[in-house]
Amino acid sequence: MMHVLRIVESLGLPDWCVCAGFVRSKVWDSLHGFKKTRLPDVDVVYFDPDYTDESIEKEYERILKELDASVPWSVKNQARMHIKSGQAPYTSTAEGLANFTEVCTAIGVYVDSNGDVTLVAPYGVDDLVNLIVRPTPFFTSEDKRTIYEQRIAAKNWKATWHRLSMVHS
Repeated sequence: MMHVLRIVESLGLPDWCVCAGFVRSKVWDSLHGFKKTRLPDVDVVYFDPDYTDESIEKEYERILKELDASVPWSVKNQARMHIKSGQAPYTSTAEGLANFTEVCTAIGVYVDSNGDVTLVAPYGVDDLVNLIVRPTPFFTSEDKRTIYEQRIAAKNWKATWHRLSMVHS
């Protein structure tokens, strides 16, 4: 984990964290007694409202791949992610995380200026550590619930982490 965090830290991205499955899977693996499940990607998010072109994200991915090609990097600027969700512009990475699909996925970690690993968890960690999968508030509305349900079905997390409790609200 520290290897990935140090690599991302070296980019000097504003308001960054490594998030989602990178954190969630480590916690679930530990709670299930697993050594390590394979990650489809390592999500790196940051917030830079001055440079929102997607090509910049791709350049960061290229640099990260040069630094460690064994990691499946995915980089997204949260300053432009509101477009995908049809919301008002976000004001920070934490606000972007708060609009992820599941509460247990809306979590990230970064290395702060003192060298400490810091957690970003807009909804806390209760769902994550209690193995609960539920939608964030944005995905509980009638028109967004289907997106949550389809994602849960596609991810099929319960096949890997059998102790998960799925909330279909």
